[in-house]
Amino acid sequence: VKGIVEAVLIGKAGETIPTLGVVFKNGRVIARFGDVEAQLKAADRLREDPALKGKYNASLNLASTVPAWLQAIKGRAMSLGLDLQGGVHFLLEVDEKTTRDALDRRLIDAMYTRFRGDAAIAYTGIVREGDNLIASFTTPAEADKARVEIGKMIPEVTIAAGVGTTLTLTILPKVLSDALDQAVNQNTTTLRDRLGALAEPVVQRQGQSRIVVQLPGVQDTAAAKKIIGATASLEYRAVDETNNIRVAEIAVSKNVPPESMLFYMEDGSPILLKKTVIASGGELTSAAVGLDSQNGEPEVSVTLTAAAGDRMLDFTTKNVQKRMAVVYDENVPVTTTENGVEKTEFIQKKKVISAPNIQQAFGRNFRTTGLGLDEAKDLATSLKSGSLAAPMKFAQERVIGPSLGKENIRAGLLAVSFSFIFVLIFFGIYYKTFGLITGVALIVNLLMVVALMSLMGSTLTLPGLAGLALTIGMSVDANVLINERIREELRRGMSPLQAIDIGYDKASGTIWDANVTALLGGVALLAFGSGPIQGFAITLCLGILTSIYTAVSLSKGIAALIYSGRKLTSLAI
Repeated sequence: VKGIVEAVLIGKAGETIPTLGVVFKNGRVIARFGDVEAQLKAADRLREDPALKGKYNASLNLASTVPAWLQAIKGRAMSLGLDLQGGVHFLLEVDEKTTRDALDRRLIDAMYTRFRGDAAIAYTGIVREGDNLIASFTTPAEADKARVEIGKMIPEVTIAAGVGTTLTLTILPKVLSDALDQAVNQNTTTLRDRLGALAEPVVQRQGQSRIVVQLPGVQDTAAAKKIIGATASLEYRAVDETNNIRVAEIAVSKNVPPESMLFYMEDGSPILLKKTVIASGGELTSAAVGLDSQNGEPEVSVTLTAAAGDRMLDFTTKNVQKRMAVVYDENVPVTTTENGVEKTEFIQKKKVISAPNIQQAFGRNFRTTGLGLDEAKDLATSLKSGSLAAPMKFAQERVIGPSLGKENIRAGLLAVSFSFIFVLIFFGIYYKTFGLITGVALIVNLLMVVALMSLMGSTLTLPGLAGLALTIGMSVDANVLINERIREELRRGMSPLQAIDIGYDKASGTIWDANVTALLGGVALLAFGSGPIQGFAITLCLGILTSIYTAVSLSKGIAALIYSGRKLTSLAI
C-alpha cells in the first residue's frame, strides 16, 4: 500500500505532489506535506484512486513540524484550537434510559440478595412495568414483611401496595437525577483520559445530559468515534449450576429462571449465569496485559478495589471447584445511513470468554485469560482509562477543515500585527523617545503572554488572538498614563529626571487600580465561561498581568538605562 500511495502522489509528468516523506507506522501509511494545500490535494487524489477507493480510508491529520533540535530540549508546538487548525466536533448525549435500566438492575439485585439471605422472604419475581418495579410474593404476609425490609435497606424508592401479593416500587426523581448527573460526570472524565493520547482534546459538559468533544487537528472521524464510544469491561458472575443442565431447552424457550441470565460463549453455545455481579470493570484499580508463564497465552492481570476484593475472596472461598464466568462487555460502533446522512450508534455486545472452575480462593489480585492479544490490549487500555458509566449517542458531529483554520490564523495574526504597527507609529510620532520605550515594552509584553501560554499548555483559539489584540490596547493605556504624567510634571517645572521618577510613581497606583478591576472581570469569565470564552479570558488575564509589569517596571528600567547619570535640560516626550 505504501508503494501505491507513493506512485499516486508522483502521478504523471507535471502532476507530482511534493511530500516530506511517506512511511508505514502502526498499521497505517502516513504521508507528510509541507503545507495544507498539498495535503488537501493529496487526500482528494488518494480517495479517488481506483486501487485504493473503497478499500482504504484517506483521512487528514495534523502532525507536529517542530524541528528536531527544538524537540531535543522538550520544545513543542503551541496547542491550537479547533477554529485555528481544524478538527472534529462532536455533541454526545448520554442515554438516560440505559442509566435508568442500570439503576433498576442494581436495586433488583440488592433485593434478590436480601430476600434470599437473612430476610428469608419467599418471592416469585421482580419485573419492571413502565417507570415502576413490581415485586411479587407468595403470600400477603410475605409482601408485608418485604415492605418493611425494603424500606430499611433501599430508601431510594417509594413503596405502594399492589394487588394481593405484590408491591409497586417507584424510584425517587432525585435519585434518577443524581444517577444521570454521576454518569455524565464519569463519562466526561473517562473521555478526557481516553482522548488525551489522540489530540489536545476539549471535553466539556453541556446541560443535563450532553457532552461536547472537540479534537483539534483530527480529521479521521471514524477513529475518533471508535475511541469515544468504545467500552470494554469485565464482569465476573457465578454460573447457575442448578439450571445449566437444561440450558439448551431454556435458550430455545426463553423461559429463563428469574435469578439468572442467558449468555453465550464465544463458540455460540448458551450458558446460564447468576444475575448478581461479583465484581465489574468499574471496580478495577489497575490492569496490565502480559503472557501466561505456563502456556504463553495473553492474559490481563487485574487488581480490584478493597470492597470488590473482599466480595471476590468471600465468593471464591465458598465456591472452590465451582465455575465462575468471565463476561467481556464491549460497545461496538455501527454506522448506518438515513436519507443520505450517516448515523453512528453503539451496540452493546456481551460474550462469555471463559467459565473455568475455581481451583483456589483468591481476592484482589488475579489474572484473566481466554482473550486474543489485541483483545487483551484493548481491554487493558479501556480498563485503565475507565469505563463509561452509560452509553452515549452522537447528537451532532461536524468536521472543520484545516484550510479554514489556516485562514483564521492569517486573519487573526493580521489583526494583531496591524494593531501593533499602528500603536508603534502613533507612539513614535507623539511621544518620540518615550514612544520607542513604549514600543519595546509592548513587544516584550506580547512575547511574555505567548511564553506564559506555552508554559501553561494553554490552547490558542481565535478568541485568544482577539485577547492578544486587546492586551496591546490595555498595555497602551498604562503607558499613556505614565507618559502624560511625566509631561504634567515637566509643565510644573520639575527637572527631567524628577519628572520621570515622579511620573512613574504617581501613575503606578492608577494603573494598578484600573488593571485589577479588569482582572476581576477576566477571572469571572474564566470561572463561569466555557469554550471560546475561556480561551479569551486566559489570554486577557495573562495580558493584564504582563502589561502591569512591562508598563510599570520594564519601561521604567529602560528609561533609567537611557537617562540615568546624564544632565538633562529637556526630554523627548
